Amino acid sequence: MTTLATVLTREERPRRPSALAASLTFGWRAILKIKHVPEQLFDVTAFPIIMTLMFTYLFGGALAGSTKEYLQYLLPGIMVTSVVMITMYTGVGLNTDIEKGVFDRFRTLPIWRPAALVGMIIGDVLRYVLAATTIMLVGLILGFRPAGGVVGVLAGVGLLVVFSFAFSWIWTMFGLLLRSEKSVMGVSMLVLFPLTFLSNVFVNPATMPGWLQAFVKLNPITHLVAAVRSLMAGTPDATETMWTLVASAVLLAVFGALTMRLYNRK
Repeated sequence: MTTLATVLTREERPRRPSALAASLTFGWRAILKIKHVPEQLFDVTAFPIIMTLMFTYLFGGALAGSTKEYLQYLLPGIMVTSVVMITMYTGVGLNTDIEKGVFDRFRTLPIWRPAALVGMIIGDVLRYVLAATTIMLVGLILGFRPAGGVVGVLAGVGLLVVFSFAFSWIWTMFGLLLRSEKSVMGVSMLVLFPLTFLSNVFVNPATMPGWLQAFVKLNPITHLVAAVRSLMAGTPDATETMWTLVASAVLLAVFGALTMRLYNRK
C-alpha cells in the first residue's frame, strides 16, 4: 500500500519564488486592499485637493498679491507635503497587519524575508503617484503652468516618489517598534508637521528669523521641494537634486537595515 509520504513526495516541489516575484506579489496584495476598501484613497485624493485650495486662497493674496502667482510657488511644495504626509500610513498599515497576526503567517512562508515589507511599500508607491497626479490636475485647473513642461513635471514627480519610498522606511521601523497604530500615527505627525511646515513649502526662508533659517536649511524636505520646483520650472538644480538622491539612499540604508533587524527579531 502506498504510504502518505510517498504520495506527498512523488512530485517535485515548486520552485522558491525570486525576491522580485515575492515582492511584486505582496505589492499586488497592497493594491487589492485598496480595491476592497476604496475609502483608503481619501487621503490621496480629497486631502491633497483640500490642501491645495485652502493654502492657495488663504495665503495667496497676502503673501504674493495674487493667488495665481502664489500658486506657481506653492504647488510643487504642496505636492511634496501631501505625498510625504501619506507615507506614514505605511507604518500604520504594517502595525495593523502585525496586530492581526498576518505577518506571523508571512514569516512561515519559504520566501525572501523582506518581501512582505518591500511589497507593501511598492504598493504604496501607487498612492504617492495618485496623490501627485491629483494635485497637478487641480493645479492646472487653477492656473499652474510648469515652465519645464511634461518632462519637468514627470522628473519632479519621479524624484518625489523616490524620496517618499526611502522616507517610508522610517514608518515601517516605527510600525514594528510601537504597540498600536495610534502610537505610530502620533509619532508620525510629531515628526512630519515640523519637517513639512518649517521648510520652504509656503514661504521663502529668507523672510524667517536667522535661528529658524538654520533649521530650514538642514531640513531634507527643503532640499526636496527646491529640487522639485527647479525641475518643474525648467531650470534643474543639480545640487539640490543630488542632495535629495543622497538623502534618499541614506534613509533607505539606515532605516531599511533597522527595520529588517527589528522584523527578524520580533
